[in-house]
Amino acid sequence: MLEVGLNNYRMRQLNKELIMSLVWRHKVLTKSHISRLTNLTIPAVTNILDELLEEKLICHSQQNLSSRGVGSGSYSLPNTLPMTLCLNVAPTKIESQLVDFQLNPVGELQIKTIEAKTPAELLNSIMKLFNGYKAKHARNEIQLAIALHGQVDPEAGVSQNMPQAPWKEHVEVKYLLEEKLNCNVMIDNDCIMLALAEKWLGTNEKKDFCVINVDYGIGSSFIINGSVYRGSLYGSGQIGHTIVNPDGMACSCGRYGCLETVASLNAIKKKVRTWLKTHADVTPDVIEGFNTEQLITLWREREPTVYKLVEDGANAIGLSLYNFLNILNINQIWFYGRSCQFGQQWLDTIIHNVVINPFDPANSIKKNATQIEFGQLTRQQQLMGIAYLYVEESLSEFRF
Repeated sequence: MLEVGLNNYRMRQLNKELIMSLVWRHKVLTKSHISRLTNLTIPAVTNILDELLEEKLICHSQQNLSSRGVGSGSYSLPNTLPMTLCLNVAPTKIESQLVDFQLNPVGELQIKTIEAKTPAELLNSIMKLFNGYKAKHARNEIQLAIALHGQVDPEAGVSQNMPQAPWKEHVEVKYLLEEKLNCNVMIDNDCIMLALAEKWLGTNEKKDFCVINVDYGIGSSFIINGSVYRGSLYGSGQIGHTIVNPDGMACSCGRYGCLETVASLNAIKKKVRTWLKTHADVTPDVIEGFNTEQLITLWREREPTVYKLVEDGANAIGLSLYNFLNILNINQIWFYGRSCQFGQQWLDTIIHNVVINPFDPANSIKKNATQIEFGQLTRQQQLMGIAYLYVEESLSEFRF
């Protein structure tokens, strides 16, 4: 017999999850504030808070947040929770940001250049970085939250494919680091990091949205009904491997004509280097050293060849995104990545290919029409998003 509706226990668990998510988001809350945000009565809120206090998931302070009236103190996360070291890891660079038990930043974002030629060298760089933070905060427990480029199995803690890496084998990142460092480790894709950052630190209140990262490659991540959608094989969001030209260039995935071969920074720079070889006055060193900053400069100067390559890429992104929108009907899109430096004209080209979405309201002025914008979170905030893997895990425990 199928269970219908919600019994009292399940409803109570959902309300506990709701209140805990508010505490994680707002850091410190009063009972009356929780009541207003949840539309629960004060007695109902009191009972749930008492349970959360008994379970040591929150703590209570007699300090009132308002001088008006007689308050009942405030509620926050216990300071016994560990700090989290947030890492964004690639074979050539590791970005790091430490956060405290409430996921507030501790210190500044750090960037370390590395040259990892093997998985062991990459793991050694991570361990060395972790031990440096641990030495500075010896009295605190520190856990790791790691964002990795490419396809990741977050359940097994395995990096399945890292496009920039010289190796092709799977790497058991979670198991190996937990064994060596004796700390908790969670890993996921770098686009999941951006999606979680938008969900928890952004101003967007929609439960359905998408983030797209256009950089070395092109990745995306979806938040559907407030939850990250990964797919059963953790391959959701591989917009960069949608085929836009079956007769196009070979892609690293083994197929031909993927979006990444047309619109990623890596692909465009390769094509520009090929074009530069036709110029007798351009030396091999200049061609080899051609970088993203030079590409963007040529774009802004409207150099014809570069301008067309970037425009073609933007058009291809827009058409691919149009197809995604028709399938999922998500109408809030945030763009991140170094390609955002191409500016508003680049974004407008993408938008032009999306506004014909037949599922948008006829009047595009309506607030529910598709919104495609540059993400506004700082790089520090983006990196902090990966720490919310632990928050999402803790909240999921209320659903069983």
